[in-house]
Amino acid sequence: MKKFLAVFDGYKISKSTMAYAEELAATADAHLVGVFLDDFLYRTYSVGEIYKKYEKPQEVIKQLDENDKMKRDDAVLLFQKSCEKAKISFSIHRDKSIALQELKLESMFADLIIINEHEDFMQLKEKMPSRFMKDLLADVQCPVLVVPENYKPIEKIVLLYDGEPSSVYAVKMFSYLLNRFKEVPVEVFTVNNWKTDLHLPDNKLMREFIKRHFPNATYSVTKGDAEEQIIGYLNNHKENELVVLGAYRRSEISRWFKTSMADILIKELNTPLFIAHNN
Repeated sequence: MKKFLAVFDGYKISKSTMAYAEELAATADAHLVGVFLDDFLYRTYSVGEIYKKYEKPQEVIKQLDENDKMKRDDAVLLFQKSCEKAKISFSIHRDKSIALQELKLESMFADLIIINEHEDFMQLKEKMPSRFMKDLLADVQCPVLVVPENYKPIEKIVLLYDGEPSSVYAVKMFSYLLNRFKEVPVEVFTVNNWKTDLHLPDNKLMREFIKRHFPNATYSVTKGDAEEQIIGYLNNHKENELVVLGAYRRSEISRWFKTSMADILIKELNTPLFIAHNN
């Protein structure tokens, strides 16, 4: 049985993370772990502001901490009840140390992380993707499904392929983890530069590989700037797509998925992104 992690901020639990996690766990017959990052430094209030405003700040902080604990407990209970209703095998981890470090450690022992694109585990909002998301995706030890704010049933899979090992690795990992999605339409999308033709990189080998994993897949090849072509192509679709891409590591050298490419897709697309990279 596979092990999927659904990652939550207990103060503002993501309903879309819950919905996607339940769908994927049921589809893949996976055990779902609700990971609640109860970082001891992360509060709903500013300690400094409390000391400025109140004569007895310790009493106020004690009450606010109790309120925060109740919110986190309620979030855990909501996850538990939802999984029980969906009849999904589940467990709960409440990680109380530094959120990013805890999740990276958890990723070593998981097959997939499911997390909302807006997660930042901070009081102050940051532009998408947050520093938390960038650091997580750069060093995570398993594939990550970054989900949008609102859940939509998955109607199509788009495999982004640029000829680099990381993009093939991402396709492999998606096939191994979520092979039951082979029943929905699958498309391989490639952008070549202006100087090349409209063939897939390593055409024969790639088609042979895809045939074994997604026998009914279709192919689309275009030319131009990868960023512009990908965003334009996907934004013009009406289907609820899940996009598979590779290479997020900072050290990765790829003509498509440099560090900024995944950032742009998270910011620009309102669709789930399955991100995986090899070493």
